[in-house]
Amino acid sequence: MKAGGIPGKNSQWLYHCFAMIVVIAWGLSFISTRVLLDNSLSPIEIYIYRFAIAYVSLLAICHKRIFASSLRDELMFVVCGLVAGSIYFISENVALEYTLVSNVSLITSLSPLLTVLMAGFIYKSSRPARGAYVGSTVAFVGVGLVIFNSSFNMSLNPIGDLLALLAALCWAVYSIMIKPLNAHYDARFITRKVFFYGIVTALPFLAVNSHITPLSVILRSEVLLNLLFLSLACSLGCYLLWALSVIRIGALKASNYLYFQPVVTLVFSMLILGEKITLVGGSGCLMILLGVWLSDFLQKRSWLR
Repeated sequence: MKAGGIPGKNSQWLYHCFAMIVVIAWGLSFISTRVLLDNSLSPIEIYIYRFAIAYVSLLAICHKRIFASSLRDELMFVVCGLVAGSIYFISENVALEYTLVSNVSLITSLSPLLTVLMAGFIYKSSRPARGAYVGSTVAFVGVGLVIFNSSFNMSLNPIGDLLALLAALCWAVYSIMIKPLNAHYDARFITRKVFFYGIVTALPFLAVNSHITPLSVILRSEVLLNLLFLSLACSLGCYLLWALSVIRIGALKASNYLYFQPVVTLVFSMLILGEKITLVGGSGCLMILLGVWLSDFLQKRSWLR
């Protein structure tokens, strides 16, 4: 470790490994959720069980501080729990009932690009280069192809793709809201607050769908293992590892690994779930990945300003 607490180049490889582990786990999370849906758990149930387990586990190691420093910050955490918790994950889980797992993973991977565009719209100082608009145009054409493909596939429903797009928008809103909170609170506290309010704001959704899966189903090894994987690995472990990676290697380098998430989902959804990608859908997938990468590539090099 170098002076001043900055890791040297030889020690940074560990945090690059953390980022890759996180992305692989998040890519697999869509498949685990699909398995739980196939075992008759509802999208709302999956979300509440997943984050309740993660919250209790995180509370055990981060419980000295309960409330934020001000009412304003506490209300911001409520909104963060809504957009990055209940709405985001319930939209994503419901989307998995209507469309391919790979579609959901690909469309939600647009969130970093949407964040850049949204931040540029809100803050003049954060306006993106023209390269971001080039990349976003390519990516959104890809989304259009994916949704178009779903509308012509009798086994799918484009509502699933639209819900995945809603989830991506929610995460973009959260990414902008979390910036001022990062300056005053550590990653564990922020994550715990988002988990808590995410669960609280999800409870009204139970009034719409009050389905409760029998305990005998939840205790099945297939269901329990996937639920624990989502709770302890994808939620608790990955959120903390991701925070470490962002701190040590920087947000830009860490975010580059997110490009691999839909690839992980695409490969394993074909191997495990037997999903097939058509020519139109595959073209859309490639355009989404190309658009997100192109936006980041051109911005870093300050081209097309």
